[in-house]
Amino acid sequence: MTKLNGFVDLTADEVSALREATAFPRRFDARQDLIREGDTPGPVFVVLDGWVCRYKILPAGTRQIIAFLLPGDACDLHMGMFPEMDHSIQALTPARVAVIPQADMNGMMEKHRGIARAMYMAQLVDEATLRAWIVSMGRRSSAERVAHLVCELYLRAQGSGLATGSEFALPLSQIVLADTLGMTPVHINRVLKELRLAGTMKLARGSLTIIDPIRLVQIAGFDENYLHRRLGRSVAAEEK
Repeated sequence: MTKLNGFVDLTADEVSALREATAFPRRFDARQDLIREGDTPGPVFVVLDGWVCRYKILPAGTRQIIAFLLPGDACDLHMGMFPEMDHSIQALTPARVAVIPQADMNGMMEKHRGIARAMYMAQLVDEATLRAWIVSMGRRSSAERVAHLVCELYLRAQGSGLATGSEFALPLSQIVLADTLGMTPVHINRVLKELRLAGTMKLARGSLTIIDPIRLVQIAGFDENYLHRRLGRSVAAEEK
């Protein structure tokens, strides 16, 4: 709800509608699939707590993670228009996820213009994030790729209330990071060590500490524009 309210100033009725729609979440264990590739698309998922990812399995059995979903993120807004899922969604940690029937979501968006606008904005930011990931995979070096992902996840965690100060919980194993960045766990380990020795960041026991944010941003070539964190303020200013 906080994320959507960052895009649009939701009315009291809209906030109430969202609370009602997410009042009875399901609990998922770590590594449990919410839905799998090939399944018939069903409800809209809204992450309330925990870390979730989208992923694809290649014919050889290797996995490519294509998105992380943090508290406040929704997914499969329009997947019901397709006959089957083209990717899988899995909880990386124990998670609470609201499972909203597609018909209920459609009705809520038709009735509440603010919710509809916020959901569409959130989806556009997800698409912008995917474009940034494609650029990383295609053009950034290994160190730049890792640094860029860390910068993004820190800002997103901050927006979800998961990060304060320079340290935040990052419950992602080196295998998960490898599956995200198209690298091997051994290579990931080497790059993390390089970034630590460079005095930029330190990852230990599921906690990441950013030591030198300026240097980390420089290594990543990071520009937060694609996350559109200022979008909510600019939209509010236009409507006034």
